[in-house]
Parts: sequence; C-alpha cells; structure tokens
Amino acid sequence: MKIKTVLSIAGSDPSGGAGIQADLKTIEAHGLYGMSVITALTAQNTMGVKDVFTVPADFYSVQLEEVLSDIFPDAVKIGMIPDENIMYSTYELLKKYHVKNIVIDTVMVSTSGKRLMEENAVKFYSDRFLSIADIITPNIPEAQLLWGKEIFCESDMEAAAAYISHKIGVSVLVKGGHLTGEAADILFHKGEISRYASERIENPNTHGTGCTLSSAIACGLAEGMTIPESVEQAKKYISGAISAGLDIGHGNGPLLHNFKK
Repeated sequence: MKIKTVLSIAGSDPSGGAGIQADLKTIEAHGLYGMSVITALTAQNTMGVKDVFTVPADFYSVQLEEVLSDIFPDAVKIGMIPDENIMYSTYELLKKYHVKNIVIDTVMVSTSGKRLMEENAVKFYSDRFLSIADIITPNIPEAQLLWGKEIFCESDMEAAAAYISHKIGVSVLVKGGHLTGEAADILFHKGEISRYASERIENPNTHGTGCTLSSAIACGLAEGMTIPESVEQAKKYISGAISAGLDIGHGNGPLLHNFKK
C-alpha cells in the first residue's frame, strides 16, 4: 500500500489546537500520512502561551535529516521557526534533499501584534528562507511586515501579495481575517490574483486556523493539485472545521479537524 506523505515542521501545542498537533490532525483528515519535526515545545492552552522551550538546533537537525533520509515527504508545511540556527538548518537540509511542495505559514507576529522574531532573524527569513517555499501564507500583520506598509483593504492586500511574490519569488496567500466584512483571502500566483471569500462564521473558537489552513494546502499539493486548487480545497476544509462549532477549553478554542464532511 502506498500513501502520500506530508511533513510538518513546527512547534508543539500540548492543548492540541495548533502547531504540529493541528497539522497532524489535518493531514489525517485528508487521508494522508503525517510526520512531524518539532522546533519548539510550548506551554500553552486555549487562553494563551505561558512558556516556550526551543529545541537545540543540533538535535533539531538530526530529527529533520532522519525523516528526509527515510520517508521522503510529498509536501512540507513549515510553521514556527523560533531562532536563526533552526531556520538556517531547515533551509540547508530542504535544499540538500531537493524537497518540493513547501508551504510556509509565516509565524512572525502573534495574534496580539507582538513581533516574534528579532530584526536579524527577520532579514534572513524574508531575504533567503522564504524563497524555498512554493507558497507562503501571511496574515495581515505579517504581510505588512514583509511589504513595509499598512494594509487597510483588499486592494492593499493585492498590492502586498504582488510585491512580496515578486520580491521573494513564491506564490503568496494574504489572509484577510484581520479585516472586517467577508473573510476574503488574496492569492498572487504566476502573476494572477485570485480571491477566496466566505461568510464569517459566528464561532469565536478559531485557535490554530493558520496552522490548519497551511497544512491543508500542503495536503493538496502532496496529492498533485495546483496551488490555486490546493488553496480552494483548504478554504473549504477550514470553513467546515470552524462551522462544526467545537467548544472546549476556557479561551479561544480549537477547530474540529475531523468534522463529518
């Protein structure tokens, strides 16, 4: 029996709503085989992050090479990269093994707007690291950081997506969840703009949405879909996972990844 494989490179969320836990649930829900290489351990729950322990870069590199040298992934999703050493190791090893179908969820700014990377790390991240991706998925604050301008509307999202894509050389999906109105995301792919809109779902429990979306896109790429096709099916999956209305925990709860389709 053969099965398509997806590797998640991300931090661990012990409450199960985000990070590698959300990624593996998403991959399983798509009927694919999931693997994970952990970049950091977090102490968190639905109410917030209490502490973060970064995995030593040497050990992280061993994890990644052991996976790549044995079960080669059909796609890779990259989330939290906590420091420059892990960033550099990831960059070198993915290039060494000629990995394709890479989706980077640009975890650069927290939900509250706090920058999660130091200035020197941001420079390497934007100038070199992101270039290994096939598609990146910044939210509004992250797109603003990469564009260097504020985003107030969809036309700004389009301009930002085009600028970032031309600068880095990858497809860009700017997520519009921080704007009011329709939940529209803007994709810039091969010089063309696509808009993916859906009605806002009345559910405050959206913990791990970015992790889940990027993993779902990686699943589509692993199965041979184009980037636009992968984004479209991922958006539908996210809508279903939010609409299921899971309500657990005392804060911003997670999605239901294995909802009945």
